[in-house]
Amino acid sequence: MTAPETARPLTGRARPGRRPHSLAEWQAGGGHAGLARARALTPAEARARVVAAALNGRGGAGVPAGRKWSFLPPPDGGPRHLIVNGDETEPGAFKDRFLMEALPHQLLEGALIAAHATEATDITVLVRDAYRPAIAAIGHAMAELEAAGLAAGIRLHLHPSAGRYIVGEETALIAALEGARPVPRVRPPFPAISGLHGRPTTVNNVETIALLPALFAEGAQWFRALSKTEEGGTKLYAVSGRVHRPGLFERPMGTTPRTLLEAAGGVAGTGTLLAFQPGGGASAFLGPEHLDLPLDFGHCARAGTMLGTGTMIVLDTSACPLGVLRAHLRFYARESCGWCTPCREGLPLAARALDRLEDGGATRADLDLLADIAAEAGPRGRAFCDFMGGAMAPLASALSRFADRFEAHLGGGCPMARAA
Repeated sequence: MTAPETARPLTGRARPGRRPHSLAEWQAGGGHAGLARARALTPAEARARVVAAALNGRGGAGVPAGRKWSFLPPPDGGPRHLIVNGDETEPGAFKDRFLMEALPHQLLEGALIAAHATEATDITVLVRDAYRPAIAAIGHAMAELEAAGLAAGIRLHLHPSAGRYIVGEETALIAALEGARPVPRVRPPFPAISGLHGRPTTVNNVETIALLPALFAEGAQWFRALSKTEEGGTKLYAVSGRVHRPGLFERPMGTTPRTLLEAAGGVAGTGTLLAFQPGGGASAFLGPEHLDLPLDFGHCARAGTMLGTGTMIVLDTSACPLGVLRAHLRFYARESCGWCTPCREGLPLAARALDRLEDGGATRADLDLLADIAAEAGPRGRAFCDFMGGAMAPLASALSRFADRFEAHLGGGCPMARAA
């Protein structure tokens, strides 16, 4: 079965102004067709369909959703949890906010499908507290589902989160839901075995769950054929930074940066691309030579970066990459849970070194310090979780790609600011 490239399973039913559907409107437009087809399958058959569709998780790590669900043990009569992670705090990311505000019934239909496939008894949607319209939309949609008896005995919970970047890590998210300090946990045991309140738990991103209604309504092969690569479906890409029309663009998985830049109106400022981060603030910089790279998890990894959330940050030639890095490192230093030494000590040290480079007074010792932190605490370093690796990815790539610009900042601060 061939799927049209114009198909938009994520955003095709969104309304102008992000006005969410009522339950009646959602069903009148074909909503819950995917849920009905999923419930006609056994949980094992539903999981197999997601595997066949090659749906990789859209939260950043890209773990295949069906494979992740297969880690759960058989039901034992006790609670089993599905958590939908809407604590969107990645620099440059704003895709999940749109889906929660505009399409809450699509998200909840997907959550009910996932709950059937994983045999979950409870669904919890965790939303960043600052996303008040999203919280209101999901809360109203949950109330409609429960009043109509469509939850089929599954308990629905809405949890506004205090909003910390570390809560994007699934075990820190579970700790936060339990009322504890949001600190990543030692694994094993993994959440599939011992998660929320010690019970089997699956955590999936909002975008991953929102894709399920179309996947089950149209079929695994249709969904897989949407993509330009072996990773199935469409992707809700965000483009921000130095472009004329920042925004969200649903395109086939594997769409190139060149195509996305065209959709966003092209590079603003000087009109010439300097670099971009393909996956938000925690992804390594790529350059103009990567404009035709298929943006999926595999191709990005082989290029030395990550697709992450698929939220592209664009720099033109008038932008100072060290200024962008300083903003990123200040954010990461503030958002660290402080549990391990590399994050607690290394991130503030790196942020202060970048302050000196931008503001003046930096010496070669600052460049050496940044290189040491990136090497020792980066992706293969000594940090407890992946937080530090993500924070160091743009720094390590910038030290290599923009070495001359780092040198130009020594002593007198940012040369662009001096020229201005």
